[in-house]
Amino acid sequence: MKYTNKPPFQSDPDFGVLSNLRYDIPAGVVVFLVAVPLCLGIAMASGAPLFSGLIAGIIGGILVPLVSHSALGVSGPAAGLTVIVLMAIQDLGFEAFLLALVVAGIFQAAMGFCKAGIIAYFFPSSVINGMLSGIGIIIFLKQIPHALGYDRDYEGDISFFQGDDYNTFSELSHMLSYITPGALIIASVSLVILGLWEQLSMKKQRIFQLLPGSLIVVIAGILISQILQAFSPGLALGAEHLVNIPVVQSGADLLKQFTFPDFSQLTNPQVYLTALTLAVVASLETLLCVEATDKLDSETRVTPTNRELVAQGLANSVSGLIGGLPVTQVIVRSSANIQAGARTKAAAFVHGLLLLITVLLIPTLLNLIPLASLAAILFVVGYKLAKPELFKKMYQMGMYHFVPYIATILGLVFTDLLVGIGIGLGIALLCILLENYKNAGYYHEEHENDVTIIRLSEHVSFLNKANILQTLDHLPDHSEVVIDASDSRYIDYDVYEIIINFKVEAKRKGIRLKIINLKGWGRRTEKFC
Repeated sequence: MKYTNKPPFQSDPDFGVLSNLRYDIPAGVVVFLVAVPLCLGIAMASGAPLFSGLIAGIIGGILVPLVSHSALGVSGPAAGLTVIVLMAIQDLGFEAFLLALVVAGIFQAAMGFCKAGIIAYFFPSSVINGMLSGIGIIIFLKQIPHALGYDRDYEGDISFFQGDDYNTFSELSHMLSYITPGALIIASVSLVILGLWEQLSMKKQRIFQLLPGSLIVVIAGILISQILQAFSPGLALGAEHLVNIPVVQSGADLLKQFTFPDFSQLTNPQVYLTALTLAVVASLETLLCVEATDKLDSETRVTPTNRELVAQGLANSVSGLIGGLPVTQVIVRSSANIQAGARTKAAAFVHGLLLLITVLLIPTLLNLIPLASLAAILFVVGYKLAKPELFKKMYQMGMYHFVPYIATILGLVFTDLLVGIGIGLGIALLCILLENYKNAGYYHEEHENDVTIIRLSEHVSFLNKANILQTLDHLPDHSEVVIDASDSRYIDYDVYEIIINFKVEAKRKGIRLKIINLKGWGRRTEKFC
């Protein structure tokens, strides 16, 4: 079914779910395969039990889609929160941290009810695109060690500076001493399969459209690993090169994996400070991801951001109650979901359901998947997020878009997600100021009979201060000038002050100055001073 932007679709978030399951189920499988190592890696980087990452992935996959109206977003544990979580666990202890997460979820839901989701619309598209490309480059760089068989660090550790005194680039040189031929073989075969599969699927062959290439890659990786183990033990992969999730043998084992909040810490102020930090950062990550995911949606659907905050807040409170990590909408899984051909939020639900089924029923089978196969899948995801064509497109849009775009990418690659976005946003604001400085749209200059007429526009803000000052300074001596504020509904005090001061300067320079309808600063409806 082809989507449209007609009212029936917009008014019903579940529109087309059943009719598009043939697309959403394979996409959910792909996201599930991507999510497993991410859930484990983020838990490891956060200093939390590995099962906590899986809990967050399950809740983000099953609970959030039931409440959220995001068609393609996928939620789970977020790498951007690892440093905050690690410090909170070290300062408070894991049980008190879980209490802070429960409270953070309440704060986050309250933000949604207070309509704080509008914050997302204040981020320029250059920063959003830079975030997507930066994440793509990070994904690509972080998967190279796994493709070569160096699996000491999981891909959840996506910040530039790592806990083992290495950084992203030094890790690439360090891994050369730990190359595993078996992993290299599996990664190479996986990339060939993915390339061929994409070419064949584009030829409209039905079999290649129904079966995702990533699923074939995982199956092929398991088969190659088993063949190497049987016939060439020297090339066989060790346990550290395979997915490793806790094996639950019984209901009692399952209960042992859950950890519950320490409610005796409700009087601890540090719990509430941590909760506020988690709520703000998690909300910001979610809103940025929502904006980026909507940009990738070919159907141009718009996610209700306030409702998304409520959904994420509910998920975080539930995750904290049973021992999980913080949940946000995450761009890695969301982009993998879109690249895999998802049509509705059923794909995110399928991924969460598969995580639950796997943890409960077939963890040993999942533990046969080579990390090198997953690295190949993420190579393709990363490449599609940071295609060279996108760099060219941003460059053609002009320097005021290209510079913040590149700054965001560099910030993400050399720091972490939030710092990188902050850098990009700061550069974007600077570019806006520079662009505004060069833009004379706040006034219209006319020349009649050797008279310079400056007609101020409807809104003249402090951003116009430097430009109007430069314009007045360049007026020639002994000229005749008219400043007409008849059309202005708002004039900033800084601009008003410049014009009033210019009256003195005009006399000194012999300029015959006439000011029309400039009664003061502020809005016309206000009492001027």
